[in-house]
Amino acid sequence: SWPATSKASLRCSAALTFLPNRIVKMKLAAALLISASAVNAFAPAATHVRSSALNMATETAEKAFAKLPATVKPGVVTGKALTDLLDAAKEQGYAIPGVNIVGSNSINACMEAAAKYGGPIMVTFSKGGGQFIAGKSLSNEADSASIAGTIAGAKHVHEVAKLYGVPVVLHTDHCQKAWLPWIDGLLAASEEHFAATGEPLFSSHMLDLSEEPLEENISICKTYLEKFAKVGILLEFELGVTGGEEDGVDNSDVDSSRLYTQPEEVFYAYEQLSQVEGGAFTCAASFGNVHGVYAPGNVDLQPIILYNSQKYIQEKIGSDDDKPMKFVFHGGSGSSVEDIQYAIGAGVIKMNIDTDTQWAFWDGVRAYEAKYHDYLQGQIGNPEGDDKPNKKYYDPRMSLRAGEESMAARLVKAAEDLKCVNVLN
Repeated sequence: SWPATSKASLRCSAALTFLPNRIVKMKLAAALLISASAVNAFAPAATHVRSSALNMATETAEKAFAKLPATVKPGVVTGKALTDLLDAAKEQGYAIPGVNIVGSNSINACMEAAAKYGGPIMVTFSKGGGQFIAGKSLSNEADSASIAGTIAGAKHVHEVAKLYGVPVVLHTDHCQKAWLPWIDGLLAASEEHFAATGEPLFSSHMLDLSEEPLEENISICKTYLEKFAKVGILLEFELGVTGGEEDGVDNSDVDSSRLYTQPEEVFYAYEQLSQVEGGAFTCAASFGNVHGVYAPGNVDLQPIILYNSQKYIQEKIGSDDDKPMKFVFHGGSGSSVEDIQYAIGAGVIKMNIDTDTQWAFWDGVRAYEAKYHDYLQGQIGNPEGDDKPNKKYYDPRMSLRAGEESMAARLVKAAEDLKCVNVLN
């Protein structure tokens, strides 16, 4: 069992720590329900415990992965399993690829890649990606299509993730202040899922309120973290601004000074969010990173900012942990391996990837068309004969599969750069 954690000890803990609460955990043994007092990372309401005891899996000491805690199983990971997974990443010195997706093809490519490189994967939905999954012809009034599409994609992952045999984190990307209704809709879906299963639909959400004043940014994040903690969802928040443009978020012309977060800002956020009982969070601190791919020399990354922030927090709280904050790396596409691995040393446990995997998927489709060009000019007729059918070549599954394979291969390379290869067994 886990001892109760005081506010004082919380300040000495890692940033990504769920404060345990005492609940009643029901175990199924020999066809009999036996009550036992226990502490869980997130405390579901008493009514849920009574109504869904049979749905709560019996915890065992048996490990699914030799190199990970017993809480981490194949499939979608949430709550304490997620914090244990990210703790392992920090301790073992690797970062998880966080990949933006736009449909089942890119979702499956992520999990296929993870199975190949032998590590976890973070499947990331953007607001625009969710809308695309629902269908671009639909009205997105009140974010209805974005909400429905993101939920549909998440349910797809829940159904198939275990089959890939790897831990999968279900995450959502940048959410500005004006887009909070999108998160509200997703949170409602997680609350419903939690009531039925004891687990949220989503593992984590990112709130990007970096355009707001620091105090307002963290105040809103704190309010949402209080809601997230009740159902076992992790918060990712942003300090400073990630440059460039991605999926409707355009910071191309932002003042360069805002690309670099200060240690005092990181500590302020850490201190405020640590006050949320049961809360867990990661920080996307800006250190010159930008979305997109740029020519060498055009991006001035300063990962030393992350090291300085860790030291500042450690000294402030008097912790033995030299990496009390868990950082995430946005705008990672096109970054040098040296910068990536230096940032991992500062406590980065996830790196976002989008631009490179978008290109990889397209490049797979492009190569397929080039290879079979003469078989794709009509339904009948190809170099083998004027009456030969071409259906097996223009079947959409063929070119889409080529895109999946190319994207998966690129992610295997990314996992190597992130030192996330063979970290399960």
